[in-house]
Amino acid sequence: QVQLVESGGGLVQPGGSLRLSCAASGSILSFTAMSWYRQAPGKQRELVATITIDGSTIYVDSVKGRFTISKDNAQNTMYLQMNSLKPEDTAVYYCRAVRGALNSWGQGTQVTVSS
Repeated sequence: QVQLVESGGGLVQPGGSLRLSCAASGSILSFTAMSWYRQAPGKQRELVATITIDGSTIYVDSVKGRFTISKDNAQNTMYLQMNSLKPEDTAVYYCRAVRGALNSWGQGTQVTVSS
């Protein structure tokens, strides 16, 4: 089982930026897809962005043009660059990695956007 650890969350003002990291305990080369999800208080967990094994990316409409997902295979790390943050982006952000029957989640990192 691969362990995933998120970092980079925190408190930021509206319009600010944060970069989240998801570090894997092993190689990420063979993961079919890696994704970022978020869950706001009282809401269901939602998919934010996905990056596939070939580098293709998919975003939920609400973050298109503001968030960028990427990965560094050499560092076994996935990132989420978040710009122009809004209060509605406040949530716990989780990373997920999928490979066949393997489905790993991180423990989450809190992002709070507030003035």
